[in-house]
Amino acid sequence: MEIVTRSSTEWPDDAPVEIVERKGLGHPDTLCDAIAERVSVALCRYYLGRFGTILHHNVDKVLLCGGASRPRFGGGEIVQPIEIYLAGRATVEWRGVRVPVDDLAIAACREVLTERLPLHHDIRTVSRIRPGSTDLTKLFTRGTTPLANDTSCGVGFAPLTELERIVLDVDRALADRETRTGHPELGSDVKVMGVRRRDRIALTIACAFVDRHVESIDGYVARKADVRRLVLAAASRASSPALSIALNTADDVTSGEVYLTVTGSSAEAGDDGEVGRGNRVNGLITPYRPMTMEAAAGKNPVSHVGKLYNVVANRIAAVIVAECPGAFAATCTLVSQIGAPIDEPAIVDVTLGASVFDRVRVRIEEIVRGELSHFDRLRGELMAGSISLF
Repeated sequence: MEIVTRSSTEWPDDAPVEIVERKGLGHPDTLCDAIAERVSVALCRYYLGRFGTILHHNVDKVLLCGGASRPRFGGGEIVQPIEIYLAGRATVEWRGVRVPVDDLAIAACREVLTERLPLHHDIRTVSRIRPGSTDLTKLFTRGTTPLANDTSCGVGFAPLTELERIVLDVDRALADRETRTGHPELGSDVKVMGVRRRDRIALTIACAFVDRHVESIDGYVARKADVRRLVLAAASRASSPALSIALNTADDVTSGEVYLTVTGSSAEAGDDGEVGRGNRVNGLITPYRPMTMEAAAGKNPVSHVGKLYNVVANRIAAVIVAECPGAFAATCTLVSQIGAPIDEPAIVDVTLGASVFDRVRVRIEEIVRGELSHFDRLRGELMAGSISLF
């Protein structure tokens, strides 16, 4: 394993422009991520409980086909159901025992929908999960140390910039259980786009409203003002002297054309979804940062580096910043080679922002090797659902 360390003085906080996005829990793409990961966890738990080991699977292909609806103040209706297609590969039989893969997958999908969308019974779910290829299935069980399921890369960075923290804070505030209890009109489909121009921050937010909790256009305007206040409170720690907020900018209040939905998600009529098209494992879309196109959700937590390396890279970067004196920022990139042990990446590239670089080089290598030795623990966290991948 080659570990490369180098220093840099260029970081997003110093750039004149920065753009950060987050797709909320009810966004069609995020729904697909959540479903894929829940299906993987369900399979892992079944395999462990029935066979004492996690078997080969990668269920990172979910497609949401939006439906059609007629929202209206006081309550509308779904006229064409959302359709969700589950695909991927899984072990469907082990030592003569049949695994109810489709039943497990559909049940996991419905759990996510129950949590995130009202009226989820208007959704059609189809499972098309098939057995994996012979070579990858055998690779999964070869050796005592898991072997990389793919040739891939993972990337992570720390700490978050001010704008990145604000975008996360705003979405979390709107998704908070207490907030939703007090504001049932808030849908789960929220998208936050943050733009910083030097010291000026502008937030553009799309927030679906649930029609049965909004009685009229005047009620919509009043509730929209409530959301604006929630956003201002969540973004209050911004150091920017000029913070602007634009909410549901496509609204035409005069004609009554506003962002009203039956389910609280644009998936019912306005948008489709797919795994991997939304947030990265840190919950953000950050075009001014290094990112990988890997869809982490749904990949197996034993050997698929497309999932594991993205999580570990973020952890390595965070530990470096926390434990290396003078390190104010770090980026880590890991590259795997299919068939090689997952704890032996082909290369580890760490870029450090530090006042004194040479003094921490040895400590960085210790941190990298330490984090790469904890895949068993990481697997347990993923199965427990304690790590968010989107």
